[in-house]
Formats: sequence, C-alpha cells, structure tokens
Amino acid sequence: MSDVPEAHDAPDRSPDQARAVSRRAMLGMTGAGLALGLGAGLGGAALTRTRSAGGAESAQVYPFTGVHQAGIDTPAQDRLHMAAFDVVATSRDDLVDLLRRWTYAASRMTAGLPAAESGTTGGSYHAPPEDTGEAADLPAAGLTITFGFGPSLFTAADGTDRFGLASRQPALLTDLPHFPADALIDAKCGGDLVVQACADDPQVAVHAIRNLARIGFGTVSVRWSQLGYGRTSSTSTSQSTPRNLFGFKDGTANLKAESPALLEKHVWVDAQDDPGATWLAGGSYLVARRINMTIETWDRQALSEQETVIGRTKDSGAPLSGGEEFTDPDFARVGRDGVPLIAVDSHVALTHPDQNDGNQMLRRGYNFTYGSDGLGRLYAGLFFLAYVRNPATQYIPMQNRIARDDLLSEYLKHTGSGIWAVPPGVSPGSVLDPETGAYIGESLFA
Repeated sequence: MSDVPEAHDAPDRSPDQARAVSRRAMLGMTGAGLALGLGAGLGGAALTRTRSAGGAESAQVYPFTGVHQAGIDTPAQDRLHMAAFDVVATSRDDLVDLLRRWTYAASRMTAGLPAAESGTTGGSYHAPPEDTGEAADLPAAGLTITFGFGPSLFTAADGTDRFGLASRQPALLTDLPHFPADALIDAKCGGDLVVQACADDPQVAVHAIRNLARIGFGTVSVRWSQLGYGRTSSTSTSQSTPRNLFGFKDGTANLKAESPALLEKHVWVDAQDDPGATWLAGGSYLVARRINMTIETWDRQALSEQETVIGRTKDSGAPLSGGEEFTDPDFARVGRDGVPLIAVDSHVALTHPDQNDGNQMLRRGYNFTYGSDGLGRLYAGLFFLAYVRNPATQYIPMQNRIARDDLLSEYLKHTGSGIWAVPPGVSPGSVLDPETGAYIGESLFA
C-alpha cells in the first residue's frame, strides 16, 4: 500500500462534521504547514472543571493542572490532533522559554479561552493576532493537551548532549526496536517533543496544535502531525466500547480511570523506578504506532475468518469461548474437534494480559482515514497510542510477539513509530505565566 499522505493534504471528513462544514473549513490544514508567528499573552485562565447549564459534553472543561497530565486517564474524547516537533534552537534557555509559553497557552485553551489574553483582535492592529481565532466561538469541548519528551531531546544520534539533559535521560527512554514486518517511514517517526490534543470537537483540537506550533516558530519545527477520529478505546467505565475500522469492538480489556490501583501499577512512573530520572515520577511513557489497515482485503474475508482472527464475535464483542463482551476469555476451552475455540494466534490470545505476564497498558488510539489512493483503496487505519509505566516489559515483548505470530498482522502495515517520556503535571495552585511561571517538565530542568 502506498504511504498515507501528509495530514494537511487529507481533510478529516466524518459524518459528525456535516453539522458545521462551513465553520470547519480550516480542518483541511493540520498544523504541519501552519501560518506561524511569535507571541504569548499575559493573564490567567479559569482552570476548574465546569459544564454548561444544559450539561452539554462540548462544554466540558478538564483541569490543566494536577499530579498527572490530563489526556492520559481522562475519558477519551472523540477527536485527536497530535504533532511531533524537532527543536531547532540550540539554547537550553530557549527550550525552557518555549515550554513555559506552551504551558501557559495550553492552560488557557483547555479552559476554553484564547491562547493569549489579547485573543484574536485585542492586540496591535499592525501585528499578527496572538490567537488564530478559529475556535473563538467554540466551547472547550473537553480539550486536553499532553506533552512528552523524546529520546533525541536528551541525546542526539551522534551522542551529543544537546541541552545538558543526557545524565537525566530515563534508562527506558530509548527508540523502539524495529519490529518484524515494520515498514516505517522516517519522517513519520520520533520527534524531540510531542503534543497530544484530544477534544470532542475536531476544530478545537486543531486550533490547539496550530497555536502551539505558531508560538514555537523559530524554536521548533513540525516533524509530523496526525489527525484522528472515533476513539478506539475507552478509558472510563462510563464509556461504551467503540469499534475500529475492521468493525470490531476495540479495547474491551483496557485500563480504566476508575481503577487507580491498576493505573499506579501499570501507568504511572514511581520515583524508585529509575534513580537517575526521579523527575519523571507521576508521569508515564507514551508509545505511538501509525498502523495502516488493508481495508479491502479484510472486507473480502468471511465473517468466520474475521472472528477467528480477532478471537471475538463481531456483534457483541464476546470472546469466542463464550459469554458476553466483558467475560474473561477461556483460552483452554476447546470445541468438539479438540481445537481451542479462541485460536492461539488470534489477536485476543496474543494481547491478553494472561498471555503477557499480567502486563496491561492504557490505550487511547484513534481511527484515521485520508481518502483513497490511485487504485481506489482507502488510506485508513489505526493511530495506536498507549501509556505504560515500563515499555520494556509492557509493550516491546508483546509487539514482537504479535508482529511475528498474530493472524491480524496480515491486514496491517506499521508505518510510524515513536516513544516519549510524559512528565507529571503542573502542581495545582502554581502560577502560570508566559515569562516566569511554572511549566511542564520543570523538574527535568531543575
């Protein structure tokens, strides 16, 4: 399959957007080729969680400050805009200044406010606005903005200690290995910094990345960006299990926010995990994989074949060993022919915690579709996102196994990959100011 084109060449056009197509014409741009400008305003933002009088989900506001960054165990929103950045500045002070200005702008945008106090029209008439304006009439839409640091931020490919951070690089923060059958495109992998914006309105998510890229002009450049729609997992028991583009329920066994003990065990980094990187305590590791799906080949398979490959029924999502969606799979149960009802090389069998030493991960993936190629095939797939406490035990062994043995791999092509250390959140009550305020990752630079 040909490579999926740049996100800004392929507008996201889901049915949900039909209600406001004219208002969302800007979605043809994703931020990879944004009009950039410098600027950060002054003032504060209301960071409390609120709802509109009618309880509309689009009015949801999640606090920006907290022990952990929002956008990890936050109930997964419906839309994603993610961008990876390369730092082009060479000064540590410039990097810190960017993180401080990004933190301030993010705190405002997640509260439903413009990226700067002057907004779209409150600044000089003879200077670029400090907010691009396409979200000016929209509510916060549950926006969360999550930041991560890649291995290359600490140590360059040639071993250079770019910003005096090499001694504080977490031991687990190393580039993911090349897994079997990977078809990675370098321009779609890695990045010094990553920003994940999730919201229930696509224009709100795009606005967030667009303005952070604008603020970062001269300090960072966009390496790649990704639009996503239709979450492919649930991170709260209040959410139903969604379906991926193969039509199956996805993420049934995903970790949930309502299980804090499991999150402590599998997601949040502890200060004792790495004595050389205690600054990451309360944070996590983010793994991203861009997975193209061979939709047409899948669509020509019999239902029996599809269910065998997945290991679950297509209608209810129940395991083939019986029961309902949330019934634990019984991998030992066999049919009359003595063959296991759940194939040993099915996706469920190879990814279930019971088959992976009890390891679990918190998934936040999204579907993507970018139209069709010259042969009429869909540019579509899954943008896989997972948060883990230890990628060396929770992700890498499992991915090696499924890439080699999973029946589903026949219908997948991995084209993008990345890993980032996601620092803890900014402490509640901190002063957020673009010049001198607290900022994401401050403990790393202390």
